[in-house]
Amino acid sequence: MIIRKLENAKTVEWGNGLSRRFLVDADGLGYSITDTTVLAGTKSRLQYRNHLETCYCIEGSGEVVELDGTSHPLAPGVLYALNDNDPHYLVASPQEDMRLVCVFAPALRGDEVHNLDENVSSAY
Repeated sequence: MIIRKLENAKTVEWGNGLSRRFLVDADGLGYSITDTTVLAGTKSRLQYRNHLETCYCIEGSGEVVELDGTSHPLAPGVLYALNDNDPHYLVASPQEDMRLVCVFAPALRGDEVHNLDENVSSAY
């Protein structure tokens, strides 16, 4: 059994916020769970080429935007799943940080960070 408190999760500055990585590859479960803060007013072009990702918004607001411009508002109680290694923009409201609980499969190593560039999706 694995028991891990927020203060004991590995904390990584991922580019536009913090990712607290509760479960990583070394835990042997095959998936990761993170508690991720996206800083207010930030826009991140992302793509997970080696992982599928599902995010559940628990605080704040923002949007996930597909590269064709289709926008999906995010607020507490909304889940989105990137089920096809979808490139996307993750945008936090200018007024508040957004907080997401995310699941990655397969599991993250735990030390991954993004190299953010508006013209290219940051991927790992």
